[in-house]
Amino acid sequence: MRFFANPAQAGHCPGFEFFRGKRVPCFETPERFHFVEQALREAGCVLEAPAAFADEALLGVHSARYLEFLKGAWAEWLATGNEGDAFPAVWPGAGMRRDRLPQNFAARMGFFAFDTGTPLAAGTWQAARSGADCALSAAQSLLAGELSAFVLTRPPGHHAGIETFGGYCFLNNAALAAQALREGGASRVAVLDVDYHHGNGTQEIFYARPDVFFASIHGDPMTEYPFYLGHADEQGEGAGLGANLNLPLPAGAPAADWFSALEQALEAIAHSGAEALVVSLGVDAWEGDPISRFRLKTRDYATLGERLRRLGLPVAFVLEGGYAVREIGLNVLACLHGFEPA
Repeated sequence: MRFFANPAQAGHCPGFEFFRGKRVPCFETPERFHFVEQALREAGCVLEAPAAFADEALLGVHSARYLEFLKGAWAEWLATGNEGDAFPAVWPGAGMRRDRLPQNFAARMGFFAFDTGTPLAAGTWQAARSGADCALSAAQSLLAGELSAFVLTRPPGHHAGIETFGGYCFLNNAALAAQALREGGASRVAVLDVDYHHGNGTQEIFYARPDVFFASIHGDPMTEYPFYLGHADEQGEGAGLGANLNLPLPAGAPAADWFSALEQALEAIAHSGAEALVVSLGVDAWEGDPISRFRLKTRDYATLGERLRRLGLPVAFVLEGGYAVREIGLNVLACLHGFEPA
């Protein structure tokens, strides 16, 4: 297994976020990266810097106007007389137009954002952009014949849509890896999202496409973030009908129910014709995570890795959520060791 680590991740370090109307310390912090990095190094893993890819590699997943906004947002925020982290203040609600992009910075930020928990900081673009390079490097390694790769990066990506950011995510790393695998010759790719929170961005990006099968096991959106996508009746549309599988579970669901859903997802992936798999490896289904409510134990992540190995597909693992900081490294390492025993 090859390991690609984001050298710019620490640049994204907002001072706080808003959570249910309160100003709170950020859950998504550089410490998440460091604890996974420490676990990997102690296990003897060699971490590599990613190759550099042109911005054009992002256009198969995100819109040009969205990328242009993210790339220049921090400088524009400062130039308009602001200081500190940038938060959205207004949003286009139902019935408002999305075909015209306003000139006003605050209006454009709200146009692309969907929550108040994902502030922009000085190094946000560089961190997200380097994370995208890590994901593309992992895909490139699979195309070159590697059987597995792991993307150690933050901010995470699976909530980022074609032109939306939120849920701590700006660029969709898993989707970028899947798209690169398709462009590199894989006739069909699968994405499995095991983060506690539904990968709404990944679903949106591939929802009308038959060439990327998306499966997600997550907290029921009737009560769990991101709320507005992730229901079981969302099965794709147009040419992509049948290529989207959501397996929502109620908050507090035990490990047995989670693994039953996993078997459904793996069976569907096996029948999808996928030639490669991208795993959105959020480890916040762990029983002690502070903002999630499933009950997996560390040993369950080893079982997850073992079951993924039995699929027999080349796999790119991409780090997503997991907010019990000291345990995140142990849970990631358990999954990777289950997939590729030492």
